[in-house]
Amino acid sequence: MLGLTDEELLAILDADPLSVVSGETDSRPELPVLLALLAEAEERAGEAVLRRWVRAVGPSGRPLDHLLARDFAAFEDALGTLAERGFVLRGGGRRSGAGPYADGGPGRR
Repeated sequence: MLGLTDEELLAILDADPLSVVSGETDSRPELPVLLALLAEAEERAGEAVLRRWVRAVGPSGRPLDHLLARDFAAFEDALGTLAERGFVLRGGGRRSGAGPYADGGPGRR
């Protein structure tokens, strides 16, 4: 749902590939909570938005970095911010001809 790489998923689960394949990670307490949080977010925002959002820098950093650090509380806070504010992309600059003065400046028509 988040478009994670295998390496990212293993780091988040703090597991090796064999543990995941054998199902040993299924009983970990953080996994069902994380999946429940993500299910609600997917329902509200959609999978495509979540895939972009998890790698975008937000008010408290990148949500993916919280997951990789296994800081699930910070990730939950980031999901809360997403629910409150929506997915906001901040531009790195203005395209030519775009913006409030695209017509030549204030007072010009």
